Amino acid sequence: MVDKFMDELIFLKPYCKDVIWGGTRLRSEYGYEGAGDKTGEAWVVSAMPGGESIVKNGLYAGQTLRELWRDHRELFGNAEGEEFPLLVKIIDAFDHLSIQVHPDDGYAAAKENGANGKTECWYILDCDEGADIVIGHHAKTKDELRCMVEEGRWDDLINVIPLHKGDFFFITPGTVHAIRKGTLLLEIQQSSDITYRLYDYQRRQADGSFRQLHLQQSMDVIRCPQGFQKTEEEPKQAEGYTSQRLVSCEFFMV
Repeated sequence: MVDKFMDELIFLKPYCKDVIWGGTRLRSEYGYEGAGDKTGEAWVVSAMPGGESIVKNGLYAGQTLRELWRDHRELFGNAEGEEFPLLVKIIDAFDHLSIQVHPDDGYAAAKENGANGKTECWYILDCDEGADIVIGHHAKTKDELRCMVEEGRWDDLINVIPLHKGDFFFITPGTVHAIRKGTLLLEIQQSSDITYRLYDYQRRQADGSFRQLHLQQSMDVIRCPQGFQKTEEEPKQAEGYTSQRLVSCEFFMV
């Protein structure tokens, strides 16, 4: 019965999120309605409560992705699960994001009221010349990690690497990371908004207060030693195109 409704693509209006480190590219380059001068994230495919994408066209115009998942599961191949499992964003970092880490499913379920953990990946759409990014840390043990954090030895702790357009990173739970200024990227992740801030550059919000840090939660979930997982397969040539699998995990394939 659904076939007659499947002859058109469903386009979504993103949820735009203003943040302290956001910029203007999501408005000026993408034309997203609702994006302003400090918009850091466009949740382009989202069923997160309070941040849902909205259908722009056709039979389901005006409905949220969350409503489609609840009421029209046939559109998703009758996939199972109470919640839509993915969140896709475009992120515009006009300034540094906090140095942060995300929990896995087990920790999030136990400590965050049954929420999902956050496995994510980044594809760099564009970046400034000389841009860099934080992926991982140099502490060998939790004791060394705690010591470095308590002493504010951030330059010794964090692993900063050069960044180029087209780079790809797979960020597993427990990985210290930070998107840095001058970066525009596509993020594909589990449907979760749980972030533990380890350090935020002593920045103040509009009301003069510092943003909350989550030092104990960060210590709980950061992996020591860090360890990395390279996932990219070699590009494959086919007739008229080249394809490359960047990552395949239990939550998504890119």
